[in-house]
Amino acid sequence: MNDYIDGHNDLLMQLWLRCPDNPELAFFEQGCEGHLDFRRIRQGRLSTALFAIFVPPEKYVALHYPQRLAALKDRVAVMWQQLAILQRLEQFSQGQAKICRTALEVKECQQRGQLAMIAHIEGADALDTEGHLLTAFYDAGVRSVGPFWNTPNAFGEGITGSFPGSPDSGPGLTVVGFEFVRQLQARSMLIDVSHMNQKAFYDTAKTVDQPLVATHSNAHALCAQPRNLTDAQLKIIADSGGMVGVNFGNAFLRADGQRDPDTPLDQIVAHILYLLNQAGEDHVGFGSDFDGTGVPDSLKDVTGLGLLEQKLRDTGLSERVITKVCRGNWDRIFEHFMTG
Repeated sequence: MNDYIDGHNDLLMQLWLRCPDNPELAFFEQGCEGHLDFRRIRQGRLSTALFAIFVPPEKYVALHYPQRLAALKDRVAVMWQQLAILQRLEQFSQGQAKICRTALEVKECQQRGQLAMIAHIEGADALDTEGHLLTAFYDAGVRSVGPFWNTPNAFGEGITGSFPGSPDSGPGLTVVGFEFVRQLQARSMLIDVSHMNQKAFYDTAKTVDQPLVATHSNAHALCAQPRNLTDAQLKIIADSGGMVGVNFGNAFLRADGQRDPDTPLDQIVAHILYLLNQAGEDHVGFGSDFDGTGVPDSLKDVTGLGLLEQKLRDTGLSERVITKVCRGNWDRIFEHFMTG
């Protein structure tokens, strides 16, 4: 059995919402609601993950966490607070977890049995168009950015629309959006295309010369969610040397688009096999979206990753390909981007 690398989770948002005063105690000692805490990460053999800094939408917070609604008035402050939570996890871990800025640090953590944590921004809505905040977050350790979530911002528009739907849901990058992706490339930062609409995706592909990465997306041919990737997009990602992290969210897996947790692991396997066929064995990994969406009851949480690996083995995939999907392809991506 492998150790695992995961391309996307929303743990920081959940800790910010639920336990802002003592996130480290919840994560390490008390246990967290949802899919992730340190005990279960160890049990599930998760070695490395991208931790998203994500400002949740006002409607969601007002409905579920009204006590945190006032904090959303300063979205940049929320982003810094979530990064500070990641830093507190590192400090509290007594050497068991580390925020990694380079691929070498990731490798050293993996060798030492430390949890390698990579800071990622999901949605650049609060960032200025001149790049000052991008520079500040880079200097603070962020190495990956998804310019969009589901809503428009100064850089363009994320994917909108209901199931079934096309990813061609709006205009592409704005003038400052083109400059923004150039700034990301200049810093050798991973550009996450998972929430880009089709036009923004193609604009990005034509503008930058680096591997394109969808940290948490699936195959549109199997589940016609607008957020999933078409065969043409998969070819472009593969040709760029990039990869797709398979999203474990029920609504992004099922052919009916439902958020039904009674979803078999075979649905995740089906997307992995399809992506392997379309993009190739060097371009597929895990991108769970843990703590950001509902996942199959058959997986449950991070402790189910071993069950998923066994399901892949049952299909007859070679151990070489399984290792690439579980961890190897993400390691290659880190070696490209996280150079210093």
